[in-house]
Amino acid sequence: MRARSRLTAVAARIPVGVSVLLVALPLLVAVFGPLIRYRAQPGLPYAPDGVLGTDGLGRDVLGLLLVGGRTALGMAFGAVVIAYLLGGLIGLVAASTRHRWLDELLIRPLDVLLPLPSLLVISVVAVGWRASALAITLAVAMVNVPTVARLVRAAALDAASSPVVEALRMQRESWATIQLGYVGRAVIGPVAADLGTRITLAVFLVASVNFLGLGLSPTAADWAVSVSRNREGLLLQPWSVLAPALLLVSFTLGFNLLADRLVHRTRRLVTSAA
Repeated sequence: MRARSRLTAVAARIPVGVSVLLVALPLLVAVFGPLIRYRAQPGLPYAPDGVLGTDGLGRDVLGLLLVGGRTALGMAFGAVVIAYLLGGLIGLVAASTRHRWLDELLIRPLDVLLPLPSLLVISVVAVGWRASALAITLAVAMVNVPTVARLVRAAALDAASSPVVEALRMQRESWATIQLGYVGRAVIGPVAADLGTRITLAVFLVASVNFLGLGLSPTAADWAVSVSRNREGLLLQPWSVLAPALLLVSFTLGFNLLADRLVHRTRRLVTSAA
């Protein structure tokens, strides 16, 4: 807790523009990089040719960076979206149900999944469906569903049992209108605070599996795969490792700083309101 408090204090002192820049650079490369028509002729392995040189297979490092973020960040964002859609729905249903058995049926199986090591589960799935970006994305999503579901359920409990909800039910409002229109607003704050940690964790898990060689093909342009494949040539051609590693570190660091700033601001608003 003290380390987290120190990190929040440090994040508050760093200009928000720096955090935005740290996130924006790799994000822009991931989104718009594949649209850039940049083609370089293959060269010798670990040669200083081109802007950033070549990798261990003689491919241009800059060209790989432009297309590697599509999987490095795309898989992580996709996993978080799936986790929030599925986990959020489970949490809302569990919080709003009047039947205790349904609440237990939805939440207890997720409690069994919580202690399982996330990286181990994802690695097993990745080995079974080798080089499948979809399988890795779904595996990362599934290990995040239990935490998201419990977070949404805890945040929605008070709102779901409030007199306003009872009045809306008496007016025969639909379940979607009640849960998404009223109860959902009570969940926005905690979800927004959790979003930064959730995305950086997903990026870490995706990058770890790919770095360990259990995910995408060893010849994929993914940033983590590039770091893993070229680490032996770090002294020969540093940019083949440093360039993709810096983009991953920049995104996770910047997103963590923005998330800590958001949490700090939310706490101040809650304290002032109280």
